[in-house]
Amino acid sequence: MNSVHQFSVNNTQGQTVDLAQYRGKTLLIVNTASQCGFTPQYQELEQLYQRYQDKGFVILAFPCNQFGGQEPGSDTEIQQFCQLNYGVSFPVLAKVQVNGPEAEPLFDYLKDQARGLLKTRAIKWNFTKFLINDRGQVVKRYAPRTKPSAIAQSVEELLDQ
Repeated sequence: MNSVHQFSVNNTQGQTVDLAQYRGKTLLIVNTASQCGFTPQYQELEQLYQRYQDKGFVILAFPCNQFGGQEPGSDTEIQQFCQLNYGVSFPVLAKVQVNGPEAEPLFDYLKDQARGLLKTRAIKWNFTKFLINDRGQVVKRYAPRTKPSAIAQSVEELLDQ
């Protein structure tokens, strides 16, 4: 596989979402959690999405409970939390695992395409971000500490290509 467009994932209703529908769009794929110190990044993610969605930018959030049990809720509870607390309007998909034998295949692909600090493959914490160009190729991996606002220039550059 050479593109995220070759993957399908599940939405919170258990329906299949074919990522091929995002061909021609710049994506930011993020593993998220509702009870994490980085959870306030939802606000900046929403601002980034609002700023660039009309230019072909989409954020795909994947809740994950693998780090400190910081996403214990059901898919429905997670949706409600994101909308009520942060006004999230970008897609928040079904809860997944990002590491280990049960990892969502999309995340295995992302980790292979963009290694973390010291060339590690594993995702170390919530709010690891992957920037994807309009051809579905991974451009860059960002650490959880990287604020979404710090990614804005890279998003603009991809949208201008």
